[in-house]
Amino acid sequence: MTQEVVRTIKVTTTSEILTDLAPVSEGFPMRKWSVKITLVGPSGGELPANIFDKVTYKLHPTFQNPNRTLKKPPFKLEEQGWGEFDMTIIMHVVDKGGEKSIVHDLNFVEAKYESEHKLSFPTSRPLLARLLAESGSLPDSAVSGSPLPTDEAKKEKRKHEGAEASKKKSKHEKSSIDVERLAEGLEKLGQDDILQVVQMVTENRTADMYVKNDVEEGEFHLDLFTLPDNLLKMLWDFVKKRADI
Repeated sequence: MTQEVVRTIKVTTTSEILTDLAPVSEGFPMRKWSVKITLVGPSGGELPANIFDKVTYKLHPTFQNPNRTLKKPPFKLEEQGWGEFDMTIIMHVVDKGGEKSIVHDLNFVEAKYESEHKLSFPTSRPLLARLLAESGSLPDSAVSGSPLPTDEAKKEKRKHEGAEASKKKSKHEKSSIDVERLAEGLEKLGQDDILQVVQMVTENRTADMYVKNDVEEGEFHLDLFTLPDNLLKMLWDFVKKRADI
C-alpha cells in the first residue's frame, strides 16, 4: 500500500477597484484581481509550491481563453473583471504524481483573503518525496527519520547513499571519476560554463537524480552522487577542459 502525507495548500486572492475604468453597471465596478498558490510549512509560514510543475485555472467561460496554465511558483494569475464565480484549479504534481483539483470561490467581499486545502500526496516517487520533505516530515520508509534533517545531515546521508550506490556500479567507468574533485571543479567554473552544465544535466535528467532549480533564488542544486555514470563522465570531460582538477 502506497504511503501518503498531507500538505496544506494555500490559495491567496487579492482584488482592487480600477477607478480609471467605468463600472459595468451600478454596484459592479471593474476590478483587478489575482490568485496565487503556496504551501503552508510546519511553522505556518508560506513556502513555494514546488511540488507542482504547473497549475491550470479554469475561469468563467465568458473570459477569453478561460483555461490558463502557469508553470512557475507561485503560479500567480492576474486578471480584470467585475463578476464573482467559482473556478476550478487543477494542480499538476511533479514526478508524474497525478493531478489535484480544488474549487475556489472568487469573490470581492474582502480586498485580500486566503483559503487552505489539505491534500494527500504519495511518498513513493523519489523526486516528489524529496520536495515534500522540504515542507514537513515524511514516513520513516520514505526518509530516514521523521523530522526534517539538517543540511549537514542531508549532505552526509547523500554521501553515504552515493558511496553505497557506487559499489554496485561498473568499476570500468566510475573508477576514472573522482566525484569530490568534480565538485571542486564545478565550483571554479564561470557563469557561462555553469549554464552549459545546467543544460547538460537538464537534457540527461532521470527520475533518480536529485536536481533542484530554484529560479527565484537563482540557485541550481545538484547531488553528483545521484547522477548516472554516463552523465558524470560528460561533466568530468567538460570540467576538465575548463578548470584545474
